[in-house]
Amino acid sequence: KEKLADAVDAFCEGIAFSPQQTARVFDAAKRAGLAVKLHADQLSNLHGARLAAEHGALSADHLEHTDEDGVAAMARSGTVAVLLPGAYYVLRETQLPPVATLRRHRVPIAIATDCNPGTSPVTSLLLIMNMAATLFRLTVEEAIAGVTREAARALGRHADIGTLERGKCCDLAIWSIERPAELVYRIGFNPLHARVWNGR
Repeated sequence: KEKLADAVDAFCEGIAFSPQQTARVFDAAKRAGLAVKLHADQLSNLHGARLAAEHGALSADHLEHTDEDGVAAMARSGTVAVLLPGAYYVLRETQLPPVATLRRHRVPIAIATDCNPGTSPVTSLLLIMNMAATLFRLTVEEAIAGVTREAARALGRHADIGTLERGKCCDLAIWSIERPAELVYRIGFNPLHARVWNGR
């Protein structure tokens, strides 16, 4: 009623919600008219990606242990893959997310900080872009799209934000760089020249 939430996010894992519990949470969210998102298959494959897809989730995050069936289900449902290299790094994970499979099935790939005190105390999107390229082998283009166009898609906001198009909100950063790769390559570097927020 007060519009304090726009989505419900659950964590489906052996140490968190079971698939059955997650489905109950998602059913309740849908009854309340809220979109759903899922942290899935981070530590084990509980088929969270497929569960997210079956519930029409905006996004499924982590995905280190997602199998090809899960990726294919995400492709069919339009669920965005959100890769979280900060959590991967802090937890010293060794299982990489299935980037090649995501590409093959043309699943949109976003990247994010997953900023939280337990598993990803990271606040820098620039650092996350570097980590996504270094650890997960994303291209420069994928990393930049991952924090802009595909991030907006993961939030269900791609009609309003995420790309420079007539009619969209003008939220953008202006960087003092020679080429886009500098944003992904350099560490501890902030070449921000100016920021435009809501067109100002």
